[in-house]
Amino acid sequence: MGDSRRKSPTPRAFLSRLLPGRAPAILRSRRAAAIRERLPSAPGFWRSPVRGVPFTAVLGLVLLGGITVLFVTGLLSYAAYNPDLNPVNDKTPDKGLLGFYLFAWPTGPHWLYRLTQGVHVTLGIVLVPVLLAKLWSVVPKLFALPPVRSPGHALERLSLLLLVGGALFEFVTGLLNIQLDYLFPGSFYRLHFYGAWVFFAAFLAHAGLRVPQAVRVLRSGGLSGTVPGDPLESPAPAAPTLSRRGALAMVGAGSLVLLITSAGRSFDGPPRRLAALTPHGAAEPGSGPNGFQINKTAASVGLTSTDMGEGWWLTVSGPAGNLRFTRDQLLAMDQHSSALPIACVEGWSTSDQWWRGVRLKDLAALAGYPDGAPGLLVESVQRSGPFRRAALRDNQVDDPRSLLALGVNGEYLSLDHGYPARIIVPAAPGVLNTKWVSRLTFGEL
Repeated sequence: MGDSRRKSPTPRAFLSRLLPGRAPAILRSRRAAAIRERLPSAPGFWRSPVRGVPFTAVLGLVLLGGITVLFVTGLLSYAAYNPDLNPVNDKTPDKGLLGFYLFAWPTGPHWLYRLTQGVHVTLGIVLVPVLLAKLWSVVPKLFALPPVRSPGHALERLSLLLLVGGALFEFVTGLLNIQLDYLFPGSFYRLHFYGAWVFFAAFLAHAGLRVPQAVRVLRSGGLSGTVPGDPLESPAPAAPTLSRRGALAMVGAGSLVLLITSAGRSFDGPPRRLAALTPHGAAEPGSGPNGFQINKTAASVGLTSTDMGEGWWLTVSGPAGNLRFTRDQLLAMDQHSSALPIACVEGWSTSDQWWRGVRLKDLAALAGYPDGAPGLLVESVQRSGPFRRAALRDNQVDDPRSLLALGVNGEYLSLDHGYPARIIVPAAPGVLNTKWVSRLTFGEL
């Protein structure tokens, strides 16, 4: 017997009977609508109840303060290299008006660069969870359609592109520099310097538009309040598993972990051992008077103990001509001591070490500048790597703590710490404390 049950018509057949000729178009429209609802541009795609203007406002105000400090300390780090002193120090020779603020970097307090660069790098790491949370909180706006509604909206989208892209670029290049000795193509100094100006300009423009609104929102309703027509709040939020305060606590906990595991590289003892996520310099130097961090080893620049043997001498040049000194002759001169740290652009530093050697101002007098040299060009024996030559200002030469160091902590320098002679200057970046010195040229730079 045949099946006498009547089969229900398919949706396509039903529509064909109801609207002859229009069924395929209607079905395609429905499919397209269903697909659009599953795309990131759909308002219901983003369902987290945490998102909203109040949550984003708190993160934005934290970043406002933190990024401002990052920008200022970054500019200070650039000034510490004295790029307007001599081309050998200048890694952005085409900076033009962007170098308007440069000034003669001081030698006091002697821990100045250790502080400013330590804050710059540590704060940059600590702000990573805040930045990622901020980007997560506003990601629905990046997919909003239409992408451009008016010329004003186009400018706003462009500023957001510069803001988000600039933030990611600066943080990524900075982290690469401190973690992996920088793997980004091109000069880190140039890319990071110009990227900072582009990013901070977009950041200021965005802050000028959003900070007043953020303050009003937090004053009126606090973190748990609502904002009429909130563009970040989901129209169909999922059941909450975490409050906004809980989400902020998670971000803060992430920043605290990064602080604990990074800040210690600027201290001795247990804090340095806790700094597992940041470099402490080159390989651990061991114990003893020379047992402190190294910015670059002799092997990394192609030097051996043979290169620094009995054939080494120091050439001192100036109005008095070219003078040559062996290490024994330098040791026979008046020796002076200075307690100074080494602080590097990667953010790590040592505690104060006791250096001993000949004052730069005494060598300047031998070179023909008894009342102080206007500047100094230092040249190293090293065969490769940046800053084989570095320039120092008159205030750095004249400071009585500035030495051509021959020993440290009661012993001669090790090869990795610059034997037979190195520069040590208060408050200067580590790369300006040139190691394996072969020539000092005093005079106008």
